[in-house]
Amino acid sequence: MVEPSLEEVFPALRGQTHAITSPRDDRYNCIAWAAGDDRNWWWPDPDQEDAWPAGVAREETVAAFRDAFATLGYQVCDDERLEEGCEKIALFALADVPKHASRQLPNGRWTSKLGPREDIEHSLHDLTGIVYGSVVLVMRRPRKVGHLTG
Repeated sequence: MVEPSLEEVFPALRGQTHAITSPRDDRYNCIAWAAGDDRNWWWPDPDQEDAWPAGVAREETVAAFRDAFATLGYQVCDDERLEEGCEKIALFALADVPKHASRQLPNGRWTSKLGPREDIEHSLHDLTGIVYGSVVLVMRRPRKVGHLTG
């Protein structure tokens, strides 16, 4: 069976500038990628040992994901605009259930890991739709020297 194209899965990508920036890799997911981790799978599954931060509720809620990113120094902010000296993450949810996270790049565009598929560079809202829902939370922290940038 042929895997659907990114534009078939995420129709808002059609006609928009986006680029695949990595090969497929099922070692890590979007939450890990947004957190700067390309070696582990982050999800609050209570039955699975993974890289989910210790002490953070293992539940699929916006609050739990907010708390997970807070362990990395992120704080809730008002918008996704590029801010000098800051890096941002955006959490997507569908019916208040977290589905995806993206990380802002220094150029103001966003990077996402699409499940076990590739990483892509895109405009933030190009992933809005029936798969990931929409952005429900944006957080920022001071940019760290040497942090993943792509």
